[in-house]
Amino acid sequence: MKTLGLAAVAAVLALTTGFSAAQTTLRIGLAEDPDVLDPTLARTYVGRIVFASFCDKLFDIDDKLNVVPQLALSYEVAPDGKAVTIKLRPGVKFHDGEDLDAEAAKFSLDRHLTMTGSFRKPELAAVDRVDTVDPLTIRIVLKTPFSPLIAQLTDRAGMMLSPKAAKESGDKFGLKPVCAGPYKFVERVQQDRIVVERFADYWNKANVHIDRIVYLPIVDSSVRLANLKSGGLDLIERLLATDIKDVRADPRLKLSTALSLGYQGIDINVGRGEAAKGPLGQSAKVRQALNYAIDREAITQVVFNGEFVPGNQWINPEHPYYQEGFPVPRRDLAKAKALMKEAGVNGRFAVDFMVPKGPESQAVAEMIQAMAAEIGIDMKIRVTEFATSLKQAEAGQFQAFFLDWSGRTDPDGNAYVFYICKGPQNNPAYCNPEVDRLLDESRVAADLAGRKAIYQKLTKIILDDNPRLYIYHRRVLIAHTARLEGYKQMPDGLVRVVGLRLK
Repeated sequence: MKTLGLAAVAAVLALTTGFSAAQTTLRIGLAEDPDVLDPTLARTYVGRIVFASFCDKLFDIDDKLNVVPQLALSYEVAPDGKAVTIKLRPGVKFHDGEDLDAEAAKFSLDRHLTMTGSFRKPELAAVDRVDTVDPLTIRIVLKTPFSPLIAQLTDRAGMMLSPKAAKESGDKFGLKPVCAGPYKFVERVQQDRIVVERFADYWNKANVHIDRIVYLPIVDSSVRLANLKSGGLDLIERLLATDIKDVRADPRLKLSTALSLGYQGIDINVGRGEAAKGPLGQSAKVRQALNYAIDREAITQVVFNGEFVPGNQWINPEHPYYQEGFPVPRRDLAKAKALMKEAGVNGRFAVDFMVPKGPESQAVAEMIQAMAAEIGIDMKIRVTEFATSLKQAEAGQFQAFFLDWSGRTDPDGNAYVFYICKGPQNNPAYCNPEVDRLLDESRVAADLAGRKAIYQKLTKIILDDNPRLYIYHRRVLIAHTARLEGYKQMPDGLVRVVGLRLK
């Protein structure tokens, strides 16, 4: 069993040497190295975990998915739904000492909307412009009413950046990000560590009790756990479900969980290049057959000890927008074979199945491979590094892609960019004008009942066409030392550090 590499150990020791005994360092083990540390350009889940320590947002969520203030104090939606007025928290400083005022908030939102390569642009697509009302008030003017707006502002689209630093660094901002969070960026060594330290002028500094945080990317989950047990780490994300009993049995460790807002599914290339031309990409009946061949309950029991939840929609069964009229299908091999026959598929055929590297994803992929083989679909597993898999998915270099999405509080964040024609997360290149219409309509409706009725129609179309198969919903599994006090897991999977103490 390996422990932390010598370089990582040396780095952590160097970071802590010379500090007084009263000063504390929280060492967090990450499952991957994040992508760019620029809230406008970033797209990975693990990056969101790191951002939580140094880039506050206009709003946040609580454990019930309610919106709570962060850098903003309040908001008010105009009667026609086409403008949202946001009051900012007074006295907030960026890490470079600049004030967070209305002009700075407008700059951040404008950057998210206009910067080349922005992944926030589609999240804020309904925004027409941002006006400053007074030094601490902005008004977001919308092209149409946009019910998911505030939910979007609880994530990267709501992160505020120092205008001075962003203007000076341009597209290099991610090399030394300057935000308004509890910690300020110190350094990053790719594939080795990210270091942040407590910001003395943070608006909520009375609730920040740890001096420094070191994020260490360690891909191997068993190595992450070994280092947590040995004291080399204080907290690890994405504990394996099979290790839950081990953690619970260790009095030095604690487990924090929440049902994830995201999902694990299979993207199927239905419209991008040569890879889309096989039976799976061209026939909805074949995709339905694969859907019925998969035993979701068996997967969650065998690979995850029954801890995860079988799923068939972009939101989990506990979410208020879940469509109860479309329950998770049970495995039905006879129906799957009948659908293959209806589709005119008589012989066996192979499918290039791209699977990001990792013990759990590979174990699930192998189960799906065995199940699909029973109806004549040979899923050829191609294990790929995570970052590479994202690039190949964008380029259409796959027939099936095993995708893990971390999830968003509003269902729009799990559906719109995945299904809208030419959407930035639409790896299957699926395009259906009726789906586009319903997606747009779901953003205009303001109340839960009205939106849920729209999503009901949308769900039926998607589950018939099956450009993406939903398999299960994770439980966010965070293991940490018992010395860490105050930790509470939220459903979005982020590691929030305000309020934490190390004994």
